Amino acid sequence: MVNAWSLAWETLYGNMDEEYPIVGSGSTDIDLSDIDDMYAHQFGDYDNMDLDFYEPMRAHYYKYHEEEILKDIEEYVSGTYKGHYTGTKHEFRNVQTIDLMASKDLAASFCQANILKYGSRYGNKDGKNQKDLMKVIHYAMLLLHFDGHYGEPSMPSGNFEQMP
Repeated sequence: MVNAWSLAWETLYGNMDEEYPIVGSGSTDIDLSDIDDMYAHQFGDYDNMDLDFYEPMRAHYYKYHEEEILKDIEEYVSGTYKGHYTGTKHEFRNVQTIDLMASKDLAASFCQANILKYGSRYGNKDGKNQKDLMKVIHYAMLLLHFDGHYGEPSMPSGNFEQMP
């Protein structure tokens, strides 16, 4: 029987190479998935894997409702793109206030001020209003963008038809 103690004994006092020869020495074409079906899932065909997809990381060990919170944040942020602060005329229907702030290099400060506004408002106006916290998180995400944490912020070209 092979166990840690027998391997240690052979390493120290025996002839390890004779007792436990390396299988297939000299050849690197060993299909390790044939060793045991229990391990087969660990050895895949990595050369033909399709890695051109994005799947958000989901931790199975969340304990503070993070998964539900992330879902709520995604829904909230998506809903802001159809908000009432966009233009009413056809050519301006996709222009948001933050776009105007960005055009004057005020977006980062605008985001930071709104984080303070909605953060301090939480619990004071309308109680512990979840929407205030969603706004804090959304403005923090926008601040990450406008302060360049994810590359140089893109600016609208003036052709607002191309915007989402």
